[in-house]
Amino acid sequence: MTFASTPMIRRLALTIGLLGAVGGTAAADNGKAFKGVVELFTSQGCSSCPPADAALKKLIDEGDVVALAYHVDYWNYLGWTDTLATKENTERQYAYARMLGRSGVYTPQVVLNGRDHMNGSDLQAIKTRLTTMSASGGGLAVPVDASMGGEEISIKVGAGEGKANVVVVYFDRAREVKVERGENKGKEIAYWHAVKDIQTIGMWDGKPAQFTLPASVLIEGRGNSGCAILLQSMKDAETPGPIIGAATLLAGPQGKL
Repeated sequence: MTFASTPMIRRLALTIGLLGAVGGTAAADNGKAFKGVVELFTSQGCSSCPPADAALKKLIDEGDVVALAYHVDYWNYLGWTDTLATKENTERQYAYARMLGRSGVYTPQVVLNGRDHMNGSDLQAIKTRLTTMSASGGGLAVPVDASMGGEEISIKVGAGEGKANVVVVYFDRAREVKVERGENKGKEIAYWHAVKDIQTIGMWDGKPAQFTLPASVLIEGRGNSGCAILLQSMKDAETPGPIIGAATLLAGPQGKL
């Protein structure tokens, strides 16, 4: 493999607000219509990533999009092992590269609505592109709602066109990490909505549907956790496609680190 970097983007060549509640309860978007889904691929070992991590936090604070941070592991060799990275996060970025017809991946990269990508540091460009997508039919057209009651999480998907997977993305709401080695040595960086796990829980065929999860996936020892529900069509069995609906659900108290 060949490694290269630019001032704002590090590349790797490839062969291929919700309000939270205290005391074990959760809060959802209450049917809010999000403008889009922003998936950031980032790394604690990438010197170009902190501006993108900060941009994602601004999007979370504004509350208009579903914002997720996927920490990848391919920069660990630079001297710092990302404490939030998983191989599954890296695999998701590889899968998006295949879908987009790209020969490589990079950090910081954002994928918007599962349809397009750009530099994750350019906050205004991200917002502009999401607006353009919505205007041209590439937005979140199918209503998705998530709520918690008793021992269950209820996920409701409205009517629409096509077929899609119902994907649950579990994340840590906030983590602060002191990077002791590598390109960001000596920095204490706040990371938000860092993805821990991704699960497909069912399929949607265009008709209204409801899915149920145990509430314990959020509240058992995970007071800083949350999840996003993505309605995502697939290009093939292993390659994700457009995201056409989304919702979020948080457990635990909201507040600063």
